[in-house]
Amino acid sequence: MSGDGDFGLLSPVSASPGVVALTGDSAVIAAILDVEAAWASVLEEAGIAPAGSAAVVTEAAESWAYDAASIAERAQGGANPVIPLLADLRGRVRQLDAEHPGGAIGALAAVHTSLTSQDVLDSALMLLARRVVSALLAEVKGTTTALAGLAEQHADTLCVGRSLTQHALPFTFGLKAAQWFHGVAAAARRLESLELHVQFGGAGGTLAAGTVLTEGSPSSPFDLADALAAKLGLAAVPAPWHTNRLAVTALGDALASLTDSFGKIASDLLFLSRPEVAELGEPLAAGRGVSSAMPQKQNPVLSVLIRSAALQAPGLAAQLHLAAANFNDERPDGAWHSEWPALRSLLRLALGAATQLRELAEGLRVFPEAMRRNLELSGPLLLSEAVASSVAPLLGADRSDAKAKLQAVVDETLRAPVGERARIYAKLLREAVPASKLSDEELQALLDPANYVGEAAEISRRILVAYPEFSDTNPKGADRG
Repeated sequence: MSGDGDFGLLSPVSASPGVVALTGDSAVIAAILDVEAAWASVLEEAGIAPAGSAAVVTEAAESWAYDAASIAERAQGGANPVIPLLADLRGRVRQLDAEHPGGAIGALAAVHTSLTSQDVLDSALMLLARRVVSALLAEVKGTTTALAGLAEQHADTLCVGRSLTQHALPFTFGLKAAQWFHGVAAAARRLESLELHVQFGGAGGTLAAGTVLTEGSPSSPFDLADALAAKLGLAAVPAPWHTNRLAVTALGDALASLTDSFGKIASDLLFLSRPEVAELGEPLAAGRGVSSAMPQKQNPVLSVLIRSAALQAPGLAAQLHLAAANFNDERPDGAWHSEWPALRSLLRLALGAATQLRELAEGLRVFPEAMRRNLELSGPLLLSEAVASSVAPLLGADRSDAKAKLQAVVDETLRAPVGERARIYAKLLREAVPASKLSDEELQALLDPANYVGEAAEISRRILVAYPEFSDTNPKGADRG
């Protein structure tokens, strides 16, 4: 039997080896050790730590050598995982230094010197986030490329647009796919533009120890912090941000916005894949969508999992804001600690949902015949807005009277059985409007849903052109330079 651990048993959307590898406890430990190793390298390059010490620390910082369960348990003693991990790291550095072929070089001087636990853990979580975001955006770009392809392929595929659960106007599936693309691409661009910051400041956020450390050195504590940022691939900042948590809340907001856009697609899919609607279908895979009791069911589980992530993410982002608003003093008593699980859960959910959504988008099954069938449930009634604007002027100067006549046509049509409404509406409209003012051919064209989709194609094109970095397609009329 496996040892205890969080394998995502109750969060299947993020229960994948890829997500665990980037967000699990081992990934957190690796990020902390990477920060410590990078700092050792910074100190050696600045001439503050002995030559060769960075190599010793880097070797000691191989994450496989550390017991996550032991570190987690011992973290209770200092309220954060850096303290026990640092003790283990120092032990390994001491051992490796003593075994150095040329004799001990004093590599311990390069470990954590002038830092505080928050410097390391904040930087490590930003490093972890950078790695997750990189993988997340790769999944997103696969999704948006697929959605852009659907938008172009189905630019003229008619479907019904729904408003407040009811049939509203003729629509196109191309525009629906383009709007899905728009939501994801806009949120992803925001996430991609974020700067993930290095943290530094020392025990009280004054760089007091760093100032002492750099006495007589051409480098200042700020130079060392900038060098650490460069080594980690994080953004340099002008000052420590121990209690200014915008870096964290901005990341949380961007992740939640992205999962919002995922949730919109999943919610649409959950409705449009119902058997009585059947306009779309998730990609098929052996063993997916099964029911424990009903063999005939094919559950839309990708959409279910994606939606589950979208429903959780806003609360986690709110937790980050709640923590940020309660960062008292120069080091908070619990607010900082409450950030860690919320931020990691957000990263996990977003990456897990992005992986599921990409598979869904790339394998989405589209059924234009069903879209047309559902469109025809309302038939020409969907053109009531077009009819009102075109026909009312033909019925006389009194617009209110004309409007009342057209409403009477609609009301009488709605009293008929659904299957008869298209015929009855056309018949009553023909009776209400003299053929001398609107020929049969003109009436037929007026009641053709394909003639009342407005600028659907142009809206789709403009969306795709606005986010070229998220699509491999080349929309007609797009100028890629």
